[in-house]
Amino acid sequence: MIVFNQANTERVEYMLDVLGIKGFTFFEQVQGRGTNGGEPRRGTHAWPEMNSSVITVVPDDKVDVLLESVQKLDMRNPEIGVKAFSWNIEQMV
Repeated sequence: MIVFNQANTERVEYMLDVLGIKGFTFFEQVQGRGTNGGEPRRGTHAWPEMNSSVITVVPDDKVDVLLESVQKLDMRNPEIGVKAFSWNIEQMV
């Protein structure tokens, strides 16, 4: 799962394309606040920015590459914000 400021939408989609990750589900208008001093993303007058999120299931050999790519994107512009979370998928149909 990747959560990111909407300003990073095109970069995240491009990253998935470059890595050959075809399947994902995209969530717009995700609200929240980062854990490392991040400002709220609430879509309000006081906090107008918003986040989006992408969830995807990738093979084990792509997990580290994806996480490294997200980290590089975050380091490129840390005040915008992008984070990735990984967990095991036991089964899917």
